[in-house]
Amino acid sequence: MYDKIEGDRYYHIFNQANGMIDIFKESRNYPFFIDKMEYHLTPVCEILAFCLLKDQFHIILKSKEEPESKILDAFNNLHSEYTQSYNKAYNRSGDLFEDSFKRKLIESNELLKNTILHTHHLPIASGTVKHIMSYPWSSYNEIMDDDITFLERDFVLELFNDSANFAAAHEAFKSNPSFIPTFEQQ
Repeated sequence: MYDKIEGDRYYHIFNQANGMIDIFKESRNYPFFIDKMEYHLTPVCEILAFCLLKDQFHIILKSKEEPESKILDAFNNLHSEYTQSYNKAYNRSGDLFEDSFKRKLIESNELLKNTILHTHHLPIASGTVKHIMSYPWSSYNEIMDDDITFLERDFVLELFNDSANFAAAHEAFKSNPSFIPTFEQQ
């Protein structure tokens, strides 16, 4: 059973491929999914962080004060639109994702920080890259730069106090995945 999605709460949303396929076959699939994620999800939630791997995605978000049915519809629309485009492009049919989506309630700032760190480190843990900055399909670089973004960059950086602490926490997590940043606001 998955956690109910309530308004004004933080969640780790994730899903993986149905079977042993890649949901992101080519590099062009990633920005397409990100665009659809922004389009479908930002009306019902604030996106804090994300990471897309070949066979799965992870999104850290804060739900807006919307009925659960509206939030679920947004995710179902994201899955449906991406699946339809993918199936058309690769001449396949059927479900692309394992389930609608999985979700875990994040109930503290410490867990929120740790979940963001864990999410950004998935490409390293999977052996895809050695350095987080070299992976283009997570929100790490987007949070660290000054370009316009749909992410809640200011909130995330404030959660870690600033960009220097954000980067330092990621470096500490890389060498110790049980690391939980506990620095306090100054």
